[in-house]
Amino acid sequence: MIKLAIYGKGGIGKSTCTANLAAALASLGKRVIQIGCDPKADSTINLLGGIPVTPVMNYLRERDEEPEKIEEISKVGFGNILCIETGGPTPGLGCAGRGIISTFSLLEELELFEKYKPDAVLYDVLGDVVCGGFAAPIREGYASQVLIVTSGEKMALYAANNINSAVKNFEDRSYARVRGIIMNRRSVENEEEKVQTFADMSGLEIIADIPRSNDIIKYEDMGKTVIEGDPDLPVSRCFMELAEKLLAEEEMNGNE
Repeated sequence: MIKLAIYGKGGIGKSTCTANLAAALASLGKRVIQIGCDPKADSTINLLGGIPVTPVMNYLRERDEEPEKIEEISKVGFGNILCIETGGPTPGLGCAGRGIISTFSLLEELELFEKYKPDAVLYDVLGDVVCGGFAAPIREGYASQVLIVTSGEKMALYAANNINSAVKNFEDRSYARVRGIIMNRRSVENEEEKVQTFADMSGLEIIADIPRSNDIIKYEDMGKTVIEGDPDLPVSRCFMELAEKLLAEEEMNGNE
C-alpha cells in the first residue's frame, strides 16, 4: 500500500497536488483514501464537486459522541476516493494538532484501513509544521513516505528545507522518509535552477514538475481536479506520470 504524507509551505499548492495525485491513482484503478489534516478542511473539496465533507472535529463537537460508522465522517468523491477531513478546534480554542491525533485514533477504532483496504492513502498536512499532531502521519507509522511541495520562491524553499530536516530526524527511528520533491511552479526567475540546487544539496529527487496552469484554477472553480476535468491536459499528464511512477515503485518493492 502506498502511504504518503504531503508537506510544504502554507499556500504552496499541497491540497491541489494531493487531490490531483489521488484522482490520478483512482483513474488507474486504485482504491484511494485522502485525509486532509488541516483545520480549514478544504483538502478534498475538489474531489467532491465543491461540496465539503463534515470534518471529524466538527462532527464530534456538534454531536458530542463518536460516530459508529466511517460513512458518518466521510464522503465518496471522484473515482470512488474516500474523503476525510480532520478539521480543527473552535477558532482561538484548543490545538489543531490534537485534532489530528484524535481523528487518527478514531479511524483506528473504526478499523478504516481493515474495512476499506486501500491501495493508497494520502495525507495532506497543514503548512510546514512537523511537530506535535502535525507529525502524526510520519511519526505514528501512518505514512511511510513524504513528498515535499515547493516552488522556487525563497520562503517555500526555506520551509522545504525545514521539513526535510525534521523528517530526517524521524528517519533515525525508522519512521517515514522523504521520497522526493514536487516542484509546483510559480513562474519565479530561474525557478528550475533554484529548486534543483536545493534538491542536489538535500540529496533529493524532483519527482514531479507541475507547470503553472490556468486549467487548474478553471477546474477548481468547478469543484474538480484537472484529472477529472480533462485528463489529457499536459498538467494532468504530470500528475498521471507521478502516480504511475509511485505505483511502479510500490510494485517493485513488493516483489523484492
